[in-house]
Amino acid sequence: MPESPIPDIPILWQDATAVAVNKPAGWLVHNSKWAGPKELSLRQLVAKQLGQQTYPIHRLDRPTSGVLLFALSREDARHWHQQLGQTDTQKTYLALARGHIQQPVTIDLALKDGGVPRPAVTHVQPLAYSAQEHVTLIIARIETGRQHQIRRHLSRIAHQLIGDTTYGKGRINRYFRETYGFHRLFLHAWSLEITHPRSGKRLFIRAPLPSELEQLLTSLFPPSILQTIGVIPS
Repeated sequence: MPESPIPDIPILWQDATAVAVNKPAGWLVHNSKWAGPKELSLRQLVAKQLGQQTYPIHRLDRPTSGVLLFALSREDARHWHQQLGQTDTQKTYLALARGHIQQPVTIDLALKDGGVPRPAVTHVQPLAYSAQEHVTLIIARIETGRQHQIRRHLSRIAHQLIGDTTYGKGRINRYFRETYGFHRLFLHAWSLEITHPRSGKRLFIRAPLPSELEQLLTSLFPPSILQTIGVIPS
C-alpha cells in the first residue's frame, strides 16, 4: 500500500464529463481482491480530490504510471467507454526493454484472458538504444487490451521490461536496483489520443514522466536524444 501522506493526483485535463489524471505507480485503479486492508483505490482518491463521484473508463496495472481517464457520471462513462474502443483511439506507452530492438515490430500473439486464448496485438517502435546497459527505450501501442498485454508480449519475444517482477528477469531487475536505485516497473502510459464523445473534438493528453523514470533515462541516454524524442523538455 502506498505510504502516507496521500498525494494530490496530478490532473492533466478535465471538463464536465471526464477527468484525465497522471496515475502514480503503486496504486490500484479501483477496489479489488488485490487491495490491502483499508487500502484506498485511485478512484476513491480522485473522487475525494474532486469532491464528486468518479467512474473508471479503462485500467492500468498497479505498477504502471501515466494517463488514466475517469468519467464523472454513469452516462458519460458509457459514452467514453464506447469511444475508447474506436479504431481512431490511440494509447501510447513508454517502456524500457532488455536487449536491442533494432526495428519496429508487431507482436500478434494470442494471450489467455479468463483462461481462454484471445487475440492480442502490440506494435513496438524503438526510440533509442543504450549499449551501456543493453536496453532499448520503446513506444508500445496496443490494438487489444488483454491483462498485462505489453509485459507478456515483450517477454514472449525475449525483450522483458526492466523492473517487471512477474514476467521479467530477476537478475537484470536486481542489477538496476543495485546500480541505479530503480525499484519499479518501467512502463508508463505516455499519451492518450481520443475523440470527445460529446463535442467531437480530438483530444491529445500526455502524462509527463515521473521523476524516477526520467532519472534513469538521463543516466542511460544523452539529454539531446531524450529531448529530440520528446521524453524530457528541451
